[in-house]
Amino acid sequence: DYLSGMMSIRHNGASISELVGMYLGDGMKQVMRVFSVILLVLVGVVFMVGPAGLLAKLTPQFLDVRFWLITVLIYYFLATILPVDKLIGKLYPVFGIALIVMAVGVAGGILFQGYTIPEVSFANLHPSGAPIWPLMFITVACGAISGFHATQSPMMARCMTSEKQGRDIFYGAMIAEGVIALVWAAAGVAFYQTTGGLALAIKDFGGAAGVVYNITFSLLGPIGGVIAMLGVIACPITSGDTAFRSARLTLGDWFKFNQKPIKNRLILAVPLLAIGYMITFLDYNVIWRYFAWSNQTLAMMALWAGAVYLKKIGSNFWIAVVPATFMSAVSVTYILQAGEGFKLSTAISYPGGILFAAACLTIYMIRVGLKKQTT
Repeated sequence: DYLSGMMSIRHNGASISELVGMYLGDGMKQVMRVFSVILLVLVGVVFMVGPAGLLAKLTPQFLDVRFWLITVLIYYFLATILPVDKLIGKLYPVFGIALIVMAVGVAGGILFQGYTIPEVSFANLHPSGAPIWPLMFITVACGAISGFHATQSPMMARCMTSEKQGRDIFYGAMIAEGVIALVWAAAGVAFYQTTGGLALAIKDFGGAAGVVYNITFSLLGPIGGVIAMLGVIACPITSGDTAFRSARLTLGDWFKFNQKPIKNRLILAVPLLAIGYMITFLDYNVIWRYFAWSNQTLAMMALWAGAVYLKKIGSNFWIAVVPATFMSAVSVTYILQAGEGFKLSTAISYPGGILFAAACLTIYMIRVGLKKQTT
């Protein structure tokens, strides 16, 4: 978040695709554009379905998931075409308060109501024995490392008035989301004790929305539970609304299609939202896996662009090179072995991912890292 955001603000609010093009070449820019649009639509979809399920839990039965899907979609439509200060800027302070109340409430409930968090173990605790590498690093995204965030940082950069705001906005957001992620990770294991128990709860309560409902209402009671649920709902909604908006802006930059006239915004926004709505009819779990992989693959490309940028300005480029190399191995290993990928055995996918990462690092060091800094 911080690296991509600061790069953008120093390049007049350029999108992550344009930044990748500047530092990795036009070929990678085109790849990044495609990945960005696909990822942003998938983000919009997964963060449309999740809030709809949670809202359905809080409302009468006749207001079902499909009703809330359409309602959230209408909000996304307005957030996608209206100027930031007209809707998003007015709602986000409220959403932010809800997020803080949720995080503090759930964390406090765990601490003061006698729940215990199991000791950390490096053993593989997955109920089905799925391999930790690379699945954990694809599953754990937002709050740790996320290509989606790299697409959002430039949008914030365009609203900033000074580079000095970068630490609070970009770095602060990273830390805040990491804390929220840890709060819910702690809540999951504190409530259900084992990954098997959590998996069973997800099944018994009809998905993650049911688990969130159970935890919040058990910890905070009816009123506190509703407030906390609103915070949980706000979290994905504040990602989904800006996802479709960023997709529109990315396409506008790509095709040099001026996005100031409302007609031009509608020409791009309506098809994007229509495609997103149609995808909601597909298997949510499969959609999530494709989102997770494309998210981390985009993060990999953003990190390599950041590594080149840091070298060019004479800064410590290793802070980007190390995670970029790691994520290169993660992304390629996953798609080689995943059921929605090439379905290869670990005997092929593991060395394949490592070789790809080593090749990326070697190319970077030869073409960028080992070159003398010029002024």
